[in-house]
Amino acid sequence: MRRLALDHITAVDASPTRVIELARATGCDAVCLFLASMPVLPTMPPFDCIADLDLRKAVKQALADNGVGLDLAYPFTLTGRTDVTSLAPALDCARALGAGLVNVLHYDRDPARRVDTFGRFCDLARTFGLNVAVEFYPPSQIGSLPAALDLVARIDRPGEVGINADLLHLMRSGGTLAELAAAPYGTILYAQIADGSIDPPIDREHEASAQRMLAGNGAFDIAGFVRALPLQCPISVEIPREPCAPADAVASVRAVLA
Repeated sequence: MRRLALDHITAVDASPTRVIELARATGCDAVCLFLASMPVLPTMPPFDCIADLDLRKAVKQALADNGVGLDLAYPFTLTGRTDVTSLAPALDCARALGAGLVNVLHYDRDPARRVDTFGRFCDLARTFGLNVAVEFYPPSQIGSLPAALDLVARIDRPGEVGINADLLHLMRSGGTLAELAAAPYGTILYAQIADGSIDPPIDREHEASAQRMLAGNGAFDIAGFVRALPLQCPISVEIPREPCAPADAVASVRAVLA
């Protein structure tokens, strides 16, 4: 059975330690965590594992006590103004918590600078022993699977620098499961599951952050998505729903397992 993780955004109003407890309660092997709360997610409680060393210690202890790993650490957002070195404390936090990957969203509009910034970030992450997954997201400047494939090919570190493939983003960017299955070896490092309608809503950003469907309630070919992934590719349940409650997180994981 594939390794399954509970994504923080599925239980967005929970603290990091509570997400870990929910993961264990639902039989997940891992979590994907925000290292600090974000203003764009207003229902997320305030916390900062990067600056608050006591909280970081508590999260590390919760991971150990519950036998849960940290698959993916957020947020690492790159823009045209990003000073890559300023992200070192967050990378150090991800390393200390045992993250397998750090997740990148890239919004830089300048093509050459976009590649350069991403490359420098990957170099910095490597000094912390961390692998990098760029998440293609239609509103970002890496908005599709082909764009993500092109970016990671320029870095040329298969297995270390690759892609986080989100089924919702694949569908909303016009991608196909055949394209995903054809991705070069060592490129697809992580995957995220949610369901959705064939016809996208008007507000796609709100759909992505708060209106995803439980697995089986929409029209996406979730089984086909899983088959298109590399055999050992871990998967997270990323199904934010508004309003959010712990029961929703539990239901989301159980729907995927079913």
